[in-house]
Amino acid sequence: MTSKELRQKYLDFFKSKGHAIIPSASLIPENDPTVLFTTAGMHPLVPYLMGEKHPLGKRIADCQKCIRTTDIEDVGDNRHLTFFEMLGNWSLGDYFKKEAIEWSWEFMTSKEWLGLDPKRIFVTVFMGNDDSPIDEESIGHWKRMYESVGMKADVCDYNKPIASNVDYRIFPLATKDNWWGPAGETGPCGPCSEMFYDVRPEAGPLELTFDEEVDRGRIIEIWNDVFMEFNKTGPGKFEKLPAANVDTGMGLERTLTVLMGKANVFETEIFANEFKRISELSGKQYGQSDEINKAMRIVADHLKAATFIIGDDKGITPSNVGAGYIVRRLIRRAVRYGKMLGITETPWTKEIAKVVAHDLGDIYPEIRKNIDYVIEQLNEEEAKFTKTLDKGLKVMQGIKWKEIKELGDREDPEILNKANAKIAFDLYQTYGFPLEMIEEELFKVGMYIDDKEFKLQLEKGFKKELEKHQELSRTASAGMFKGGLADAGEQSRKYHTATHLLLAALRKVLGDHIYQKGSNITADRLRLDFNNPEKMTVEQIKQVEDLVNEAIKKDYPVIMEELTLDEAKQKGALGVFESKYGERVKVYTIGKDGDVFSMEICGGPHVEHTGELGVFKIQKEESSSAGVRRIKAVLE
Repeated sequence: MTSKELRQKYLDFFKSKGHAIIPSASLIPENDPTVLFTTAGMHPLVPYLMGEKHPLGKRIADCQKCIRTTDIEDVGDNRHLTFFEMLGNWSLGDYFKKEAIEWSWEFMTSKEWLGLDPKRIFVTVFMGNDDSPIDEESIGHWKRMYESVGMKADVCDYNKPIASNVDYRIFPLATKDNWWGPAGETGPCGPCSEMFYDVRPEAGPLELTFDEEVDRGRIIEIWNDVFMEFNKTGPGKFEKLPAANVDTGMGLERTLTVLMGKANVFETEIFANEFKRISELSGKQYGQSDEINKAMRIVADHLKAATFIIGDDKGITPSNVGAGYIVRRLIRRAVRYGKMLGITETPWTKEIAKVVAHDLGDIYPEIRKNIDYVIEQLNEEEAKFTKTLDKGLKVMQGIKWKEIKELGDREDPEILNKANAKIAFDLYQTYGFPLEMIEEELFKVGMYIDDKEFKLQLEKGFKKELEKHQELSRTASAGMFKGGLADAGEQSRKYHTATHLLLAALRKVLGDHIYQKGSNITADRLRLDFNNPEKMTVEQIKQVEDLVNEAIKKDYPVIMEELTLDEAKQKGALGVFESKYGERVKVYTIGKDGDVFSMEICGGPHVEHTGELGVFKIQKEESSSAGVRRIKAVLE
């Protein structure tokens, strides 16, 4: 089965169960400064899990593109990915545990669908804690599923070795494993039930504890049913949601690995074309060695992620802050490993982006539509990094490492630790040199880098400096996100509405070619990125500011109506991000009596009248990236 077939089978199955199929939401969350990217399928649906009515009803399914950045340093092993796809189905106050579990089982085991062997399936449930009891209901439903194929399903005690003479199938696990959410400090959450598959049945019965079998890769998770019953309102504080919801997720890449009988996600057809192009560029072959495998995996994963982030309709470009820093880090890490593979062609990262757009452009048309912009950004970032890399190499060669070592050996070994750690970190911070690359260069200039004690001291000192730097970064991030939309309430509504007015004013002053390329809203200001080849003049900035303030003074009503996508387009509604809303959309019109100032497809919070906004003031107009300008503005 190919990834395309698996994706379609999943959506067809849930369509047959009465689910409306919606397109993937943007990778860049709208109105949520607490996270940089969409990390799970449920993220864009939080308002509906909290009780808001979805335009397409109570049963929804999709394939959501996701980015997770906590594991960047782990990418290159056999399972971690930065970009992945999550197949999901939701019940918004409709069906609950019984149907969710029955349908999960049917899709997994039925010959019509995936046809997985029930004897190789193991499930987990929530074992309970001080806030919620053990999930006996799910245990009962799972027992029925196994019984339906003539199997007994015993429940294994927590952390107990799996005895071969007992047919353990159901494993109650603790909160850290089987309680999902919330995504932030507060929000929807609840117990979950996960499904695992034995990928090496030929190795005989399971015999370790459940966690140990997972850790050694014998069984891998392919599906998770989350039963969202609660809203976390604060530390240790929970309240029942208006309606119980189901949020499920099946990892496309992991499930495909199981279906194809492969050892890991990188050996599926998903990465085949990327690896082929990397081989053509480098002259190396996947499978040649562990080092080559790791480098190819990093290049393929990171450039796929960068292509999707930049190519999103709310695309983020490389920079030194926030989400832009992640994009820069992904591209630069890919370039570095490309260099290790021996790629000399320049620029070359665009070649992998073309493969990604070719392979997934039918599923996610935005990356095909925006591929020229993606290539432009990759070329620019690759050129910058190559330049700084060359500078860094020259600096490395100019450092008198031997003298530093001799001084340390002669006077104080601690000098060696401190000096090398500081120099290494300066190189890392200034030129993007990771520790392993510094070690490689040291080896070239004759340092005894193979000395275990020296490496231990270097890593220890480097880690200390890095932790100090990360602490500063975390403090800065906390300040940046403090008072963000998650807790800003009315202020966020004001800034979100003002962003609509700003975009409309820009189109009136600069022309209809202007579209939103990204936005970020906090409780203190708004930021809007838009396409424009030239810097705005002082007069143009003043014109835009005056138009917005005029619209505020007119106290226009802000009217929302639900329309089909075609109806919205016929009315002239603007909607760069329309694909995330499916066939019915929310259209917000700002204006009255035939005087329409703005009409946009949107899902964010708004005020009821523009007169509530105050005085609009543009603080800065600057370049965001090539062909993209940025405005920062406040309401006074």
